[in-house]
Amino acid sequence: MGLTITEKILLRHSGDKEIYPGKFILAEVDFAFGNDITAPLAIKALEEIGIKKVFNPKRIALIPDHFTPAKDLSSARQAKILADFARKYKIKHYYEVGKMGIEHALLPELGLINPGDLVIGADSHTCTLGALGAFATGVGSTDLAGAMAIGKVWLKVPETIKFVYYGKLHKWLTAKDVILYTLGDIGVEGALYKAMEFTGETISKLDMDGRFTLCNMAIEAGGKTGIIEPDEITLNYIQRNQKSEIKNLKSDKDAEYAGIKEYDVRNWKEPAVACPDLPSNVKPVSELKEIKIHQVVIGSCTNGRISDLRASAKILKGKRIHPEVRMIVIPATQSIYLQAVREGLAEIFVKAGAVFSTPTCGPCLGGHMGILDKGEKCISTTNRNFRGRMGHPESEVYLASPLVASASAIKGRIAHPGEVSA
Repeated sequence: MGLTITEKILLRHSGDKEIYPGKFILAEVDFAFGNDITAPLAIKALEEIGIKKVFNPKRIALIPDHFTPAKDLSSARQAKILADFARKYKIKHYYEVGKMGIEHALLPELGLINPGDLVIGADSHTCTLGALGAFATGVGSTDLAGAMAIGKVWLKVPETIKFVYYGKLHKWLTAKDVILYTLGDIGVEGALYKAMEFTGETISKLDMDGRFTLCNMAIEAGGKTGIIEPDEITLNYIQRNQKSEIKNLKSDKDAEYAGIKEYDVRNWKEPAVACPDLPSNVKPVSELKEIKIHQVVIGSCTNGRISDLRASAKILKGKRIHPEVRMIVIPATQSIYLQAVREGLAEIFVKAGAVFSTPTCGPCLGGHMGILDKGEKCISTTNRNFRGRMGHPESEVYLASPLVASASAIKGRIAHPGEVSA
């Protein structure tokens, strides 16, 4: 019996002679990282056991991105814990405010993740990095502590569900719509502790930004990871960012899957929106045009990349945001921020009446830079819309692509991008 790409990566990193779903392995870690919420807990654990060194200071990243720039004293302390630890243990990849970005966008941008790598991060959206053909998964702070100490992680080999997409996406549909429609079909537990392998002609035509978006929300289906086999698009991205060896991997034709889901994307006629309070509560945008909104967020590890900002700016150029709506645009990294400035995107946002922010997770987790009050509604390009996720428990968050979110900012209600653009 053949192996899936996930099983091949885990077998290579376990040193075992065989592998199968359900087997427990102790696997070598290629890269480990944490942020200003999760890493301080790992650091505390390491200090309690009295470690003298980390397994490899070049293969660990500490990235203060959730509550930074520090919004209060508590968040300042959290960030300082990372800075102090990085200095003490000579962690190469520590990124201070002004150099940092949202971790899941920053690490691939810096060329730190390779196809075939095993990557763990103390954040659930670590699965984003599976877009590069890596096995990337979120872990708890204690698992991160163990990995930073010995360079290994204990894992149960997941089963894999294969998701096959056929056809060309209609105009106004994006990778965000692909994952939202998928979640609407399988639900938030539809891939519980499974690897979600995305494939098919639709996926092969997505650029890397779109692939990152797709894999990012695998966790919203309960997935252990999302993964896409490396192809020429992947290789071009990797070669542009790093010089390390390419490890091109593919699932075997006779690999065994827990299930296979097939979709003809041509059946999806219009953009999707996830309604409160689940990412799987998906409806076509035309059914939601009566929903008035108060806030729009463009950004996050899901949709804060340069192509997302370009798409938003194209909708907003020469227009004004509705007077009763506030709009917050957050590039995912400093590099993306600078590119948006160079291309004139930042000027378009500001002239339209939006806030153009430094990189931060900020409002996505209800941290800062866009908290909702009671009764307020937000349409956002983020990945979660659980009750109280962005502020008051009686606020509401709708998830959509940058195109839908930007059109909604102009109309003051949930809107199809075709309503404001040809």
